[in-house]
Amino acid sequence: MGTKPWQNKEGYADPTAYEGLKPIIREEDEQQKRLNTLIFVLKYIIRLAGFELLNRVELKDKKTGKEFK
Repeated sequence: MGTKPWQNKEGYADPTAYEGLKPIIREEDEQQKRLNTLIFVLKYIIRLAGFELLNRVELKDKKTGKEFK
């Protein structure tokens, strides 16, 4: 999805589609916030324990099955 979800691919306002997508957009935003917080906490714990992260963290949401890399 583009940076302006209220517009269709031609750039015109599409409020009907946007209203239908709002709950999905909100849910994805909340999921991304949870993920960002988790990564921040994991990195903090790693540093606190005297280690450093060498590779990217890969996670999978148990509820949705979506993978984050």
